[in-house]
Amino acid sequence: MEPQHSAIHQELDSIMGTTTRISRLLSAEGFPEWKYRIEKYINMKDFKIWRSILRGLVRITTTLEDGTITDKRVENYTDADFEKIEEQEKALATLTMALSPDIAQGFREYDSTKALWEALVKVYEGSDDMKQSRQDMLRQKFNMFNHVLGETLEAQLQRFITLTTEMSTVGISVPRSEINKKLLNSLPN
Repeated sequence: MEPQHSAIHQELDSIMGTTTRISRLLSAEGFPEWKYRIEKYINMKDFKIWRSILRGLVRITTTLEDGTITDKRVENYTDADFEKIEEQEKALATLTMALSPDIAQGFREYDSTKALWEALVKVYEGSDDMKQSRQDMLRQKFNMFNHVLGETLEAQLQRFITLTTEMSTVGISVPRSEINKKLLNSLPN
């Protein structure tokens, strides 16, 4: 394989991920696809890590003789307690490694995977108003979709598939008949 071709594949593997390589969040535009891929990757690797992301930080506590609950001292941790902490650390490391250095820089304050995950979703998916704006923009893009002069049929089809996938990702449901009609009407003469 040529060196340039190999470099392109490595870059794509970094963005898309593989079964052995975690996908990276490189920009805000790529968040919906990254979110989907990272969840699948983590579930494939170790579902306990994904569960830890959803659950958040687990406190290791003990009940004193008077019935009060307090944090357990590290020297009193059991193997099960250490396993919980290890699971949390693996989850945080996995999620952190899935962020490009530029993006990770803005999220270093989070010490819990749940807090980090929620912050990423809030920043990159935005408020309900932002989500609605994104949906409106995609609907408009769909309604105005057409052939671009000089574009190959393959490129047009790829652009259309990307658009309909984006729409599906943000919760826009379009009947299959409408999708087919739009694609057929956009084809060049």
